[in-house]
Amino acid sequence: MIGFVASIVLGALMCLAGGSKVILGDRWPAEAREMGAPAWVSPLVPWFEIALGAALIAQLWRAPMAIVALLTLQAFTLLLLANLGRGHRPVCACFGSWSAKPIGVGHVVRNVAMMALAVVALLVR
Repeated sequence: MIGFVASIVLGALMCLAGGSKVILGDRWPAEAREMGAPAWVSPLVPWFEIALGAALIAQLWRAPMAIVALLTLQAFTLLLLANLGRGHRPVCACFGSWSAKPIGVGHVVRNVAMMALAVVALLVR
């Protein structure tokens, strides 16, 4: 039951993140590039997050989708850490305009919490 709930919560967060990026429109790719994301990736990220989130909510292939979420969040976290390590603090558009402040340790902590949800969704029944 706990894994089920973790999957739904994580899925909702992924859908929220993707949807909020879609709402940003043209601002999202520009902010993603400022973070250092490759230009070809930024238009795909919101739709990928929405699809992944929907699969987690619907419990479609929960274990494989939890692994995909974990790997995705690890990539996002490495990008955050790389920017912080260089002293570069661009605006985080991780959750669209809801997260319109410069990146910081709190963003890393949030991602680690989401990774923990992915691990619970993967390992706990």
